[in-house]
Amino acid sequence: MFERFTTQAREVVVAAQAVARDLGHHEVGDQHLLLALFGTGGVAAAVLRGAGADLPAVREAVVRGEDPGEALSALGIDLGEVRRRAEEVFGPGALDRPSRRQRGRLGRWFGTDHLRFTAPAKKVLEQSLREAQSLGHGYLGTEHLLLGILAPGDSAANRALRRSGVVLDRETARAAVVEELRRSA
Repeated sequence: MFERFTTQAREVVVAAQAVARDLGHHEVGDQHLLLALFGTGGVAAAVLRGAGADLPAVREAVVRGEDPGEALSALGIDLGEVRRRAEEVFGPGALDRPSRRQRGRLGRWFGTDHLRFTAPAKKVLEQSLREAQSLGHGYLGTEHLLLGILAPGDSAANRALRRSGVVLDRETARAAVVEELRRSA
């Protein structure tokens, strides 16, 4: 599948892993692909900017959207109490994320430094290929990755865009992609 990716699209996939690591995440999600698109300077970045998307605002929305206490609270679970009991049994900091240094050691121990992609991120990659085919393109570029991210559904990337004030649906983005490609041709 990756042989059809443009250099910029491949860079997005690699950068998404770096974004996930920088945020202290153990997997690459669709939200990491979205954040990585901003750094490419490709068609997708132009479409995102044209829609009013701003990297710091979207990054903040991704980080803000990760509050597990909020989701657990809606289920009647008190995260503070869970933490207190876990630390009572297993010691202070039992639920803290490992440091970058600890994660690096684990990665070397298990022979991997790469992060696996979540099911939604894999779905974005598959949908991107479909988007490229539907537009009659023989390659997969950043624009197709963006359209894959914007596929119908309530993904972490779409929620982050909405929380940052960006309203961008796939059809609007598709029209902007076609226009941007026409302009750059």
